[in-house]
This record gives sequence, structure tokens and C-alpha cells, in this order.
Amino acid sequence: MSLRNRSILFPSLAAVVSMLAISCLADSQARIVRLSDVQGEVQIDRATGQGYEKAFANFPVTQGVKLKTRVDGRAEVEFEDGSTLRLAPLTVIEFPALSLRDSGGKLSTVDMKQGIAYVNYQGKKDDEFSLNFSQQHIEVSDPTHFRVFAATDGSMVSVFSGSLKVNGPNGEVALAKKHSASFLADADQPKLAKNVPELEFDDWDKSQQQYHDRYMAKSYNDYSPYAYGVSDLNYYGSFVSIPGYGMGWQPYFAGAGWDPYMNGAWTFYPGVGYTWVSSYPWGWTPYHYGSWVNTPSGWAWIPGGSWAGFGRTPMLTGVSRGTLPQTPTTGGGRTLVVNRGPVSTMSNARSNKIVIANNSAGLGVARGSLRSPAQLSQRVAERGAVTTNVRNTPITRPSYPSSATTSQPSGAYGRPTSSPSTMSSPSRSSPTMSAPSSSGMGRGTGGSAPARSAPGGSPRR
Repeated sequence: MSLRNRSILFPSLAAVVSMLAISCLADSQARIVRLSDVQGEVQIDRATGQGYEKAFANFPVTQGVKLKTRVDGRAEVEFEDGSTLRLAPLTVIEFPALSLRDSGGKLSTVDMKQGIAYVNYQGKKDDEFSLNFSQQHIEVSDPTHFRVFAATDGSMVSVFSGSLKVNGPNGEVALAKKHSASFLADADQPKLAKNVPELEFDDWDKSQQQYHDRYMAKSYNDYSPYAYGVSDLNYYGSFVSIPGYGMGWQPYFAGAGWDPYMNGAWTFYPGVGYTWVSSYPWGWTPYHYGSWVNTPSGWAWIPGGSWAGFGRTPMLTGVSRGTLPQTPTTGGGRTLVVNRGPVSTMSNARSNKIVIANNSAGLGVARGSLRSPAQLSQRVAERGAVTTNVRNTPITRPSYPSSATTSQPSGAYGRPTSSPSTMSSPSRSSPTMSAPSSSGMGRGTGGSAPARSAPGGSPRR
């Protein structure tokens, strides 16, 4: 994909990433952010020494992690404050810095090798977010929504809202709302434009942001110390009163036979060991905070306690010790997939209908794709499965861990996946943006969201 091939003629830039020098690392602490949405073919290098592997939602993203999207791949990374970084197809990024300073400020640095990235920054004054691409550097400290398109022959920065400054070899460029700057390798100065040229993935970015805007509860501090994951909790489930515990959250499409560790994977991190990664689209906050309780109406998540960066050993109440999922002690560092529960599936590749299975707990349901998930959940509980229309015909489908190359796991944790396949580096000699090579993976999707539901299921307005 080339800047020139898109017939967008903007001048200026050279080609090598200029890494931001990160000072005072001694007084910083590591942070963990969330790979919050994965659609289609996306790969992650978790800096474990095993190279690239299939990515799926809820992977912890730490300093040093790399992400690549394939031709039909899209991904979203969600930060603690609700800020998002979205990757269109054929995008390659790395996180050289994700740290917490002693002052409490959060430092986030992203190196973008190629592709199209959308940043919606919501950070506080003491926080610092920066993005490096080619020889340019962007640093923002105020809420800003912007897009970066980086190819081998040039790049372009466009601001949807807020403002930012781009620094490079030829000085500083200030960009206001609805302004753009482009940099071509054979030009000395950037060209400024008082508009934002449309790209094909702008609508996707917009719909995903609308989803967060509709479902992000302003009072999330009542049940989570952080904003990331809150939108998915509000869309995929609701809060109910649990006798003896107070308010608890339950996912839609989960009946008496469902448990919170039916689908996911045990992933290995050096220095940490195996940690649980839920494959459910809402499966972030309930596996890092609070505990699960087995009630007469099914499993419920009860907020409270302290936050755990990595998915900790399960905290379950109301079950015998012998039924608790056990953290693996062996596995050679490979990802161990658990697939014990059903998945909701599209009725066929081109259909706008989805078959929602009982006990799927939202697995296979794209964000915002169902008009009334609470009502549909009741129908699924009564009938066992329901076929219904989705709001938009999926382009790709949500990607989740699978063990297609192994037999179905039957124990407390699953069999290892096949060895991670390594993707080749994108070509830097060609004037176009090359597709990283990898083995085939699943397909996945997005959609706009209906009106937000409050805890308890009542509509918010």
C-alpha cells in the first residue's frame, strides 16, 4: 500500500524510525494494557522469545510487545484510562515503553513501522503518549483523536479532534482539528492541508469509538479501578443483586451449565509463569479484579479487592476445590488453549444472521452487533439457541483461541497449540507497504452499537 498509489499527493520525509530516548527508566514501573479487540488475522510477539503467534482479545500488552495485522486483520489496544489505539490491516507496531513514573504519570510510547493507526487519547495531564513513525515523532498530553498513515515512500498525519505537534528532522509542525500534514521521502518540507482526507477504515474507527462512547459508564469507579474493559462489561452483560454479596455482574447467554473458565488460554510470560487469558469479548476486568461466585442463578462476578495485572489464579466461590481450574506447571512456554464451551456463529459466510448458543456467553458476538442483547439472552435461555440478525453484515469475525490442530481439550486446561509461526519483516526497499507473511488464521468483525445499558439492564439515555 503506497501513499502515492492512493492518489494523495503530499510532500516530505525520510525512512528510518527515530526512537524516542526514554529517560529515567530507573524510576518507572511496568504497566499492562489490554489487547481489547482482534478481528481477522493478527499476530503478537509477546517478547517471550518464541516469536509471533496468533493474537486474540484480552492478551496483556507489556513493554516490548509487537503487533502485526494481516490483509483482513484489525486490532484495538485499550489503555487504563480508556484511550485506544486501533490498527487497520497491514499495520506493524511495537511498544518500547509502557511504564508508570514515581509521580504517578503514565508513559506510553508506540513505534509504528508501517500501516494505518488511529489514536483516541483520553489521558490526564501528567500522562505522556508518544508515537514514532519514520523520522517523525508525535507527543500528546491533552485529549486528541488522530490518524497516522505510514508507508515506505511517505506518511501522513490527520487530526479529527484536539491538536498535536509533529517533530522531525525539518522542525515542528502544529496541527489543529481537521488539519493534515504529509511527508514524502523525496521532499524537504511537509505539506499542510486544511482537511482530513478520507481513508477506507475511517468508518470502522468511528463505529468502534461510538461503541465505547455509548457503553462507557461514567460511574465505572463503583466496580473497577480502571476504564479499560468497562464498555464491554456494559454491552455483554448486566449487574444484578446477588443475595449475600450485593451487586454482581453476569454475562448474557450464560446458563446454569456455564462457568467463567470454559473458553480461553493459559499463556506463558517469563518471570510470571502461566497466566489466564479469557477469550470472551468482555473477559478483561473480571479476570484481573474481584472474584467469581457460583449462585443459584449462575456464575456472577463480584467487584472488589486489588487489581492484578496478569490473570491470576482463579478466585472462585461456591465450588468444590477439586473443580477449580489449575494453573499449568508445565507446557514448555507454549500457549495452552481451553475450548470447553460453545461459540455463537454466523449462519454462513455472507449472511447477516448469527446463531447464538446458550452458554456461549458472548463468544463469537461482535461488539454492538446485536440490537437487544438482554432480551435475546432471555430467549436463548428459553430455547437453547436463537438465530437473529446482526446490525451489520460482518466483514470479518471476532478472533478467539482455537485448537483446530489438536483434539478438543477435556481437562482443567487444554492442549498446547501448534508452534507459533514467525512472520517475515515487511519490505523496506519497495515503495509500497508490504503484507507481513504468516500462517492462516480465523476471520472476524465490528459493528455500530445500540443504546447503552446501565448496570441492571435499564437503558441509559
